[in-house]
Amino acid sequence: MIYWQIFLAFFIPGILGYGGGPASIPLVENEVVKRYEWMTVQEFSEVLALGNSLPGPIATKLAGYIGYEVGGVLGSVIGIFATVAPSLILMIVLLGFLLRYKDSPKVKRLTLFVQPVIAILLGLMAWRFFANSHASVGFWHTAIIAGVSFWLIERRKLHPAFVILGAFVYGGLLL
Repeated sequence: MIYWQIFLAFFIPGILGYGGGPASIPLVENEVVKRYEWMTVQEFSEVLALGNSLPGPIATKLAGYIGYEVGGVLGSVIGIFATVAPSLILMIVLLGFLLRYKDSPKVKRLTLFVQPVIAILLGLMAWRFFANSHASVGFWHTAIIAGVSFWLIERRKLHPAFVILGAFVYGGLLL
């Protein structure tokens, strides 16, 4: 039963997460944290931060790690397969349709309507992470980490992996 739950927890976001890995992160979080309660918001945010610091697609890294934590090696394999299966199925079945209608105004309009929804989902997830961080470490530590991270990424153009590593060091030394 647990393997079926792992499959569904990553297959459903894979189907609904139009826009790639970042678009499916809030959906994966909903399945893992709220529906199956395999992790807390804090644990998920730590796994997400670790996954973002590593190269490769974020959705498969999340699926591999969470699948392993919940169901061992087989759980990891099932999670990764469930993450890539929707794309694989769509590529095989719908490739001809996509090539035929890729320049259609309706398809282009659909893409424009989906993008704001993805932005709102990512914003809500970020807000939940902020609220959880604020509750666990306090306002000033959260503000310092957020402000310095923004400055380093946006103004100094530092790679996010180094910013995440710096936040880990800050948290390890001061928290």
